[in-house]
Amino acid sequence: MSDQTQYCIDVTAAKTLDGLFRKRVELTPDFEAYRYHDRATKSWLSLSWKQMEQKVAAWQAALSSIGLEEGDRVALMLKNSPDWVAVDIACHSLGVADVPLYTDDRPDNISYIVHDSGAKVLVLQDVNQWKSLAPQKDDLASVQQFVIIDWDGESELPAADERVVAASKWLPADVTELKSRDGDPHKLASIVYTSGTTGRSKGVMLSHNNMLSIAAGAYQSLEIYDGHLFLSFLPLSHTFERSTGYYAPMMNASTVAYARSVQQIAEDILNLKPTVLISVPRIFERIYDRLQDQLRKGSPVKRGMFNMAVNVGWKRFQAQQGRGWYGPSQLLWPVMKKLVASKVHDRLGGNVKLAVSGGAALPFPIAKMFLGLGFNLVQGYGMTECSPVVSANTQHHNDPKSVGKTLPGIQVRLGENDELEINSPGVMLGYWNNDEATQQTMTQDGWLKSGDKAHIADDGFVYITGRIKDILVLSNGEKIPPGDMEQAITLDPIFEQALVIGEAKPYLSALVVLNPEQWEGLAKAHNIDPNDTDQLANEKLRRSLVKKVSECLHGFPGYAKVRRVTPILEPWTVENGLLTPTLKVKRPLVIKQYDQAIDRMYG
Repeated sequence: MSDQTQYCIDVTAAKTLDGLFRKRVELTPDFEAYRYHDRATKSWLSLSWKQMEQKVAAWQAALSSIGLEEGDRVALMLKNSPDWVAVDIACHSLGVADVPLYTDDRPDNISYIVHDSGAKVLVLQDVNQWKSLAPQKDDLASVQQFVIIDWDGESELPAADERVVAASKWLPADVTELKSRDGDPHKLASIVYTSGTTGRSKGVMLSHNNMLSIAAGAYQSLEIYDGHLFLSFLPLSHTFERSTGYYAPMMNASTVAYARSVQQIAEDILNLKPTVLISVPRIFERIYDRLQDQLRKGSPVKRGMFNMAVNVGWKRFQAQQGRGWYGPSQLLWPVMKKLVASKVHDRLGGNVKLAVSGGAALPFPIAKMFLGLGFNLVQGYGMTECSPVVSANTQHHNDPKSVGKTLPGIQVRLGENDELEINSPGVMLGYWNNDEATQQTMTQDGWLKSGDKAHIADDGFVYITGRIKDILVLSNGEKIPPGDMEQAITLDPIFEQALVIGEAKPYLSALVVLNPEQWEGLAKAHNIDPNDTDQLANEKLRRSLVKKVSECLHGFPGYAKVRRVTPILEPWTVENGLLTPTLKVKRPLVIKQYDQAIDRMYG
């Protein structure tokens, strides 16, 4: 650890989320807090903690001026930025609960969440967001004030409403000092709505202590003490990013840089050279896919060198973890590192000390590649109802087939049907306005039921083996977890998305969304016009795709065999309602939309 460990703030000292911020300003007022890209000057700018205090103080004064009281709600639909932080901390400093929203969520779901939470203020990023929400105004009756950040307040506003103000005109310019309070750490701090893969989103009520305890456990477990540079691109409305990529860096005196967009992540990584990357598996999958695609187009010698580097590095990693031994092949590592691994590291800025994957399972081949190339990649497990992290691998105890060991202060056990049950200081206060759902999620002795099947090894490592509700039961009684199969299928670059079907059916089938970049070559190989979507019904094409899927599933049991495939070109997205904002497939809706295609696969 470096000398900067002295600047870490523990849960007791912070007490509340706004208390954490005040302590951080007090301890390190001149340290760099945030880095962001300014579109006007086309340059990266920085804010110190003292400068952030001034932004928070302005929001605190503005929110207070409209009579918000402790327990009221404020919704925010903002991109990751210092503004997100300022609104969040200002709310907490008034005892107000905030309701984070995804910027790319559907307007009808946004209006539902705002209405359900009874938010009195809705903070928007730009005029386009207001324009999309304007038709939902009747469902936004609880909102007393709409505040738009990227608007001058002068230009014409679509669907004008007297409740709409520009932040630049609404925020006071002469308030620079943040008023403090002695808040209760166990009071409601935020209502975070779950992604709703099977129905309407539920509002998870999280307290200050819930999120602080998990943020502290995360940085202690992952050993990120010494002033790292985090790159933030996973939405702050995602609790994983919020706890580990926002509150944890605030606790350990680190700096957070906000990426411009997902599309510009590669360029931002090269420019900013972050030391910590926190992401969902999809980002790591995309890097893996690009590398594999380049290798397929490259020479056999290049492919051989890359695979050798991964294999040598993997054996080195296993030996470091005490699961193997150093053999003669390790003599090749310095050469493999220089010729292969270092080049991949350079593409990710060359300075990454820790990469964390969460939110969903990371496919083992992807984890093996990164670990084999010398990246310190760990994955963990959590759920929004637990604020969200429950367990995580660490640098010195890392089994990529597991989700690691529990964070300090967290207990797990197995309940009925091997369901993982959790006792944690991060467990929610309950679901907003939904006592029935809360009771269904908790055991009689107060443990949270995760809905995930698990195995807990003697050494404490937790292994997730499937979802309780997502298990497919074939008509012959075989039980199959489709998630693992779908993950294996999408490792092939031909398949962008996959959904395995088979509940109460005699065999498995699959809906597969084809990668548009791969589709043209695939069509050409089958003498098909790629612009003629009717050709997706070509039987020869479908048989070849079944064969390709079978190759992806070669490691699964014989009964887990997909016998029919329906190829699709239109991806499942948030916009068309088939993905949640956290990019989880809404399984019932996809099945409903393609019910005729599914029937044909069983005809």
